[in-house]
Amino acid sequence: MVKKQIAILGGGPAGLMAAESLSSTGYAVTVYEAMPTVARKFLLAGKSGLNITHSEEYDRFSSRFGVSNSRLRAALDAFKPNDVRSWAAGLGTETFIGTSGRVFPRVMKASPLLRAWLRRLDQQGVTILTRHRWFGFSDGGYIIQTPEGPMTIHPDAALLALGGASWPRLGSDGSWLPWLSEKGVAIGDFQPANCGFDVEWSDHLRQRFSGEPVKSVTATSTAGVIPGEFVITRHGIEGSLIYAHATALRNRLATGKATALEVDLMPGRSQERIAREIAKQDQKASLSNRLRKGAGVDGVKAALVRELADDADLQDPQRLANLIKALPIPISAPRPIAEAISSAGGVEWGGIDRNYMLKALPGLFVAGEMIDWEAPTGGYLLTACFATGRAAASGIAAWLNGR
Repeated sequence: MVKKQIAILGGGPAGLMAAESLSSTGYAVTVYEAMPTVARKFLLAGKSGLNITHSEEYDRFSSRFGVSNSRLRAALDAFKPNDVRSWAAGLGTETFIGTSGRVFPRVMKASPLLRAWLRRLDQQGVTILTRHRWFGFSDGGYIIQTPEGPMTIHPDAALLALGGASWPRLGSDGSWLPWLSEKGVAIGDFQPANCGFDVEWSDHLRQRFSGEPVKSVTATSTAGVIPGEFVITRHGIEGSLIYAHATALRNRLATGKATALEVDLMPGRSQERIAREIAKQDQKASLSNRLRKGAGVDGVKAALVRELADDADLQDPQRLANLIKALPIPISAPRPIAEAISSAGGVEWGGIDRNYMLKALPGLFVAGEMIDWEAPTGGYLLTACFATGRAAASGIAAWLNGR
């Protein structure tokens, strides 16, 4: 019996997970990857410790995908965070839960896990062709640019797992967008997600404090009140706490309204206590001393207060306390999408059926960050890429079997 031929266009986590699932059930799978090696973004993300999933209670975990919660739920239900850990263990990678609840490999690297994964795929008969880039449609098939020139393939089914538009140097450049648009596939504009934001710092703050972390704070937006830390950059602010608010900040900026991230520099002290202690300080003392002795604020935190306060604020203990507890950092724009950890936008859910097949193109499926969903950092992105890859693989099998 001749095996059904499946083409997977894109060798990132979603594509490789689909390849594993389909090859394990007897399909002939070929992965076409544009770059010289597969999973380059996966490897780069894992250089300082691969955050593979998250340990929080599952109902909370599955609510982290915003407007896409309901559409992703079935895929996530079929491959939950504990399933991700079991899968990694099956590849010889033991994981542990960090203090933040994030789950990491014990070795704190992505490369051993990827090597074991590729060995499994090879053992299951998966063919991986690198430097093979999808280049559109032709004669009912898919054009592939190879080192030897273009060729057209006609698989029994195909999966697009080409990523979004963040980190284009690693292969996710969104070049596929016009080919799908021409076929009537609705695609939302790409936007940066999990990104930093521009702030018009003074030259003094930019030169003196770029690269400085602002630790043990909380930040508030319509995303909620979230504790963490962030970093001052030449351009503005970035870091895990900023990424947690990125969608809310980006969406408000899109309305044209003035936008600020509200930061509590001293979440462990009440506003009343801070005002009272500052009022006790010698008003002839320097601002630095009054902030340090009266509020416990120094270093980069004191610099932020000085940067964003006006003279009246600095002279009034109550107004100064208000600022320390709710410092509005005005942002002007998200950083470019090429710098973002992930992207929003992509193939709209309305054009995808429950099997992850494109309604406009029967036999062509889609998974991973190509689809218009987003999530915070912390293991959510990678888990959803795995889960949608598996869901699309199940959809391909169902379609080929006439279900």
